[in-house]
Amino acid sequence: MWDYSEKVLDHYRNPRNVGTMDDADLIGEAGSLACGDSLKLFIKLDGNKIKDAKFLTFGCGSAVASSSILTEMIIGKTLDEVKKITNKDIADQLGGLPQQKMHCSVMGREALEDALKKFYGEDSDEWKEIDLSGKAESADKVICNCFNVTEKQILEAIEVNKLKTVEEVTDYTKAGGACGQCKGLIQHIIDEYWEKQGEAKPLTQTQKVLQINKVLVQQISPQLQKDGGDIELIDIDGDKVKVKLTGVCSGCKNASMTLKNFVESILKEKVDSNIEVEQVG
Repeated sequence: MWDYSEKVLDHYRNPRNVGTMDDADLIGEAGSLACGDSLKLFIKLDGNKIKDAKFLTFGCGSAVASSSILTEMIIGKTLDEVKKITNKDIADQLGGLPQQKMHCSVMGREALEDALKKFYGEDSDEWKEIDLSGKAESADKVICNCFNVTEKQILEAIEVNKLKTVEEVTDYTKAGGACGQCKGLIQHIIDEYWEKQGEAKPLTQTQKVLQINKVLVQQISPQLQKDGGDIELIDIDGDKVKVKLTGVCSGCKNASMTLKNFVESILKEKVDSNIEVEQVG
């Protein structure tokens, strides 16, 4: 069962500004019934300020709550103010959303973005400021055919929410959540984005295990053998590495603790700063 905030439950049970608007100046749409969630956002302008907003949505409670809070967030604001709203802002206003429901806040942002795109014109300088992905035409390429999710949508979700795994992208955009054939492409987009930010892509668990073994065999074990000791890898569980110190290394409790810290510091430096070493045996 999902853990919803009181504000999410309130906006789900008592949604604000539900309905259509015959004289709407702007209409934004996101999602589709075929994909399970859809949102239609109606906006009435008074000059450059949003005078009123209404919505119609088909989806879960999180979709209703996200749409409802979005209308409250934009009414009374100028277009310059609302164009800065991100899906994270929508989720934060609700007191947070379960990770698996973050795509509902993304849908709200996309509907608002669609309305603003129609207002400014896709080739205008104002629209280019709104386009968070910074990508050209290739960003419109559909990556997930099951949910019709484009590369631009994936990149925007990664940038705004600092996503680093395929599972996180699925939670925020639904991409990869059906047949799964696009997961390889999604991973490539993630890796490419973070490499451009100057961050190395995170190691997979298999890569981490191989790297730990390599450091133990090639760097740590030779150092211990000089003093008549050695180290044996017992198990790796996530970031926890279980090792057994042998020979002279196992004879003194205080020395063993010092050596454990030595092993941990090397693994943190060479493999992953989150590694914790546990001595067994």
